[in-house]
This record gives sequence, C-alpha cells and structure tokens, in this order.
Amino acid sequence: MSNDILRFATAGSVDDGKSTLIGRLLFDSKSIFEDQLDAVERTSAARGEEHTNLALLTDGLRAEREQGITIDVAYRYFATPKRTFIIADTPGHIQYTRNMVTGASTADLAIILVDARKGLQEQSRRHAFLTTLLQVPHLVLAVNKMDLVDYDQARFEEIKAEFTDFAAKLDARDLTFVPISALHGDNVVERSENMPWYSGPSLLHHLENVHIASDRNLIDARFPVQYVIRPHRSDDPELHDYRGYAGQLAGGVLKPGDEVVHLPSGLTSRIARITTADGDVAEAFAPMSVTLLLEDEIDISRGDMICRPNNTPTASQDIEAMVCWMTDARKLTPRSKLIVKHTTRTAKVMVKDLRYRLDVNTLHRDEQADHLALNEIGRVRLRSTQPLFVDEYSRNRQTGGFILIDEATNATVGAGMVVRAD
Repeated sequence: MSNDILRFATAGSVDDGKSTLIGRLLFDSKSIFEDQLDAVERTSAARGEEHTNLALLTDGLRAEREQGITIDVAYRYFATPKRTFIIADTPGHIQYTRNMVTGASTADLAIILVDARKGLQEQSRRHAFLTTLLQVPHLVLAVNKMDLVDYDQARFEEIKAEFTDFAAKLDARDLTFVPISALHGDNVVERSENMPWYSGPSLLHHLENVHIASDRNLIDARFPVQYVIRPHRSDDPELHDYRGYAGQLAGGVLKPGDEVVHLPSGLTSRIARITTADGDVAEAFAPMSVTLLLEDEIDISRGDMICRPNNTPTASQDIEAMVCWMTDARKLTPRSKLIVKHTTRTAKVMVKDLRYRLDVNTLHRDEQADHLALNEIGRVRLRSTQPLFVDEYSRNRQTGGFILIDEATNATVGAGMVVRAD
C-alpha cells in the first residue's frame, strides 16, 4: 500500500450529485462495510427509490438525510492499492460558502460537479472561483447525470466549452473534464461503454495518477516551532542538555549540517540532528513532523521560525490579505480587534482597512463596502502587535494562510490568505 495521500474536495450546486459520487467511489472501491450497505439499501427501499441511494453513505446528519442535502463538511477516507484518499464533501448552498473554504483549504484537488441537464450554475462558478482563490492545484469538472441526457457528447462539449471560457478569467492551473453518471457508475471507477466517444481516464484513475509531489513547496525551507522539548531526566546523562524543537515543516527540505537562521532573532546555527518518532532521519521535507536539534544554544520558543539564511519569509506587522468571514455573530469592520493564528504564532491584530468586498458570483469588487458579513470575502489590511513570518499564499499555502479568532468568545471568525506583506 502506498503512503501517498491525495486530499480532494467535492463541490457544486445543490443536487448535482456530490454525495452520490462519493458513495459510488466508496462502494465501487469496496471501502464500505456490509452493514453500512444493508442500512442504506433498507432506507432506499423504505423510501420507494428505484436504485440504492449511495448518497446516504455520506449524508450522515439527520437534517441532511431528511432534506436530501449536504450541510456540513463531511470527511471520508478510502484507499486503493495506489493511493490513500481523504475526501472533503462540501455543501452546495450559498449560505455554506465558509464550509467550502474550510474543505478546500487543504485540498490537492477539487472536483466540481455539474448537472448535465442544467449546465453551469451560479454555484458552479462560485466554487470554481473559490478553489482557484484557495490555490487548489488541480481542478476536475465532472459533468454528472450524463445518463439523463442520453450520454450526449454534444451536451458535454457545450458545458466543457462554457467552463473553459469562464476558467480563463481565473487562475486555474490544471483543468480536467470527465463525463460521468454517479448513479450508474459510468466513468467513475471503470470506463463507460455508454460513452465510447470519451477517450480520457475514469475519474478514479485520474485521482490515482494525478501528480501532486511537485505541488508542494520544496524550495523555501519553513519550520514553524510548535514545541520546545526539554526532557530533564536525571537518570540519562545524554538527555541533560537535550533541547529539541518540534513542529511540522511548512515548506522546503532540511538536512543535518544545513545552516539555518532563527526568526525573529536573526541568529544562525547548523542542524545537528533531525529526529522523528521512529528515530533519526537523513532529511526532512514538507509536510513531515520532526524535531530539530541545533549545534548552538539559541533562545527559541513556540511561534518562532527556523529557515535558511538567504531564503527567509517576510517578517511584517502589516499584512494585506483576502479574508473569508465565517460568523454571523459580528461583522468584520475597519478598526475591528481580533486574534490572528498564523502557523504556530498567535498575535493580536486590528483591521486597518477594508479595500473591497468581492462578489464571488460576478467577480465584481465593491470598493465602497464598509464591512464583511457571514460568507463574504474581501481584501483587508491588518496590523499585528508582533511580526508574523509570512509568504504570499500563492507561494506557500501554509505560511500564507491564517485564521482570525474573536478575542471574547475564542471562536474562529475568519480565514485569510496573504496577498502581500510590507
């Protein structure tokens, strides 16, 4: 079994068949238990449905089952001999845009479903824009319910041309089109005999083989320190002077002997050892979780950053970012005071300015906007009480992303992507 993991998000308009598609992937890849399938078959029969409703495998919330929609982000896992998959099934409704942002923020690939009968909907465009805003490297447009248009090639080509035209306005790097029927399994796991005109791979074949290794930033070494390890064990003399810095690499490759610099002090040292739960390693790369031991004693604590001397992130208190507002308890307005959590560093911030609010349907920028409400996205300027070590989100999603927290309630109220730092 390969350890290669692909995270992908499904999105699309309501009733485009996202949950059915995931149910089909789980069913055809034999990733569900017999009792789960029995329960779904019984529920489908009780409802008088002609086919087993595989969407019931993923719509776990009772409210979702009753309404036949997806509300929350549902995570599912399955594996094939080639790859392990983590699926984020994101909701289609406009009022759950924040859930879409949450599900896609860590995805390597996004599948946007389109109903072959209805064509591109407002939500299809919204989700395509959000996936490109979140820099999801690979995008698949799955034209579903092809069985309801008699597997018509002309209809597929029409939707493909319309979406290609729309995607030209976005920053879509890798775009793939697959005609499918999630209900019947056409082109989901196996190639379909009903669409001999389609010469591409099945959806699962594409998911198994899409190249994601080069999507990760292995150039800019970024190691946010999460925890300082000092064992203080008197019975083991080797551990008397042990000082390890634990965390997850957010970018780049590090090896013992490499010269590194500590931020914010600017002091340099060399890596003496790199250890993991399984022992020492000869190199570490993103997104490995490791402990670094340095040759010199430097005062390093949680929230600091270790990187290379000639390749450092921007240390700045003034940040410009795209923010998705995630709460209806309050609005984001200029002079709002919040807490920012960026990598392992937490600081207080104030909203200096709201540059514009973005209409994710038309891509229109409202420069007169004076606030962001629930599910709205805008470009804001923030001022933090201490420097944050940031890269542009387009360069590194880990060091370019952050969340905003309400000081009073400790609730997450926004998610941001760094556009620039001064």
